[in-house]
Amino acid sequence: MKKSIITLSLAAVLGFGSITVGMPIEKASAANKINDLNSQKEKINQQRSGVESKLNDTDKKISENQGEQQSVQSEIERLDKAISDALAKIEEKNQEIADTKKEIEKLEAEIEILVERIKKRNELLKDRARNYQETGGMVSYIDVLMGAQSFGDFVERVGAVATIVEADQDILQAHQADKDELEKKQNQVKEELASLETMRAELESMKKSLNAQKAEKDKLLASLKHEEEEMHAHKLELAEENEILAAQEAALQKAIKLEQERQAELARQKAAAEAAKKSSSSAGSSSSSGSSSSSDSGSSSSPQVSAPSVASGAWTRPASGRLSSGFGNRSLGNHFGVDIASGGTVPIVAAADGVVIRSYYSSSYGNAIFIAHSVGGQTYTTVYAHMRSRSVGSGQTVSKGQQIGIMGNTGQSYGQHLHFELHRGSWDAAKSNAINPVGIVPL
Repeated sequence: MKKSIITLSLAAVLGFGSITVGMPIEKASAANKINDLNSQKEKINQQRSGVESKLNDTDKKISENQGEQQSVQSEIERLDKAISDALAKIEEKNQEIADTKKEIEKLEAEIEILVERIKKRNELLKDRARNYQETGGMVSYIDVLMGAQSFGDFVERVGAVATIVEADQDILQAHQADKDELEKKQNQVKEELASLETMRAELESMKKSLNAQKAEKDKLLASLKHEEEEMHAHKLELAEENEILAAQEAALQKAIKLEQERQAELARQKAAAEAAKKSSSSAGSSSSSGSSSSSDSGSSSSPQVSAPSVASGAWTRPASGRLSSGFGNRSLGNHFGVDIASGGTVPIVAAADGVVIRSYYSSSYGNAIFIAHSVGGQTYTTVYAHMRSRSVGSGQTVSKGQQIGIMGNTGQSYGQHLHFELHRGSWDAAKSNAINPVGIVPL
């Protein structure tokens, strides 16, 4: 009983063939198989170190990006405040200009009065000038004085003449003062209005410059945010890759342990067989091992579509259906696997005996399962993606043809199908070990 359980376990894990005494030894020695598994484990460990280093670098870049965003945000806040100040000052200048224009209207009314007053004085002065011309100027004043009838009359006439002369001088001075004040007020208003207009133009120019600077900062901030989103997405991809590599490492560790147990069991069986031969040549029964069938061609219930029949070699077809897309370049980019499409409820089976590396939901793969295999001394990894459901978990051993899920349309998928990948060695994000499964797996 113990022997048959071990046989089934090892067949399910590594696909090393049946375990019976007297059967041919596998092509690769047991030691070479363990060395290959250890080598693959070391490669994965190195890949994990590289991914973890990239994760740390990405975290550092995200932190730097966020610091830069904070700095840009502070600058935007400063510019917003400066723009608000400029707008307030522009409003203030607009009010001052409006007030000045009202003052100008008031001054223009005063100027009209001054102009009218000057006009009247001009007329009066013209009349005086004509009188001077007609009477000979100062002579007329002498005639007035000489025409006095008495000394008292003379004194009165002298006072009257002086008053007239003084009045004329007052008129001239007032006339000149009004003209000067008029020019002063006109110049003052023009200068004040020009100054306000200049200040407003400068403020408008400053506001325009600040708006342009803010637009640049807004653009930079948007770019930094987009860059941060991309880095977070990249970090998630790296984290997913790291988790898969860790799962691969654990699966290979389990495979190494099972291989060592297998070798120990083979040695024990051989020793027991030799001891049995020596102890009795009679019909004492044999410890020969029972038939080790390669499969637990497990009965998987399938309401609509049957699982493909299990092939006799190391590999079997993972699902029924048509090959809808091949390996290599296509319109959507490089395709690192093949697609098998079918309608209905379609069982997905393990393509070979192995250990489940990871069974999980991925944003790109959808429901996905990664399985590690060792076939003929070579390590392989298979990937089954876009499944509707999964029926095995991480770390579980599976046998060739065992149902592991149902075909679906999850993740980045268009229509129900199985995306199947085969990697010679371990899986990595660059899919550098991906090979065309056609010709290796019976598709």
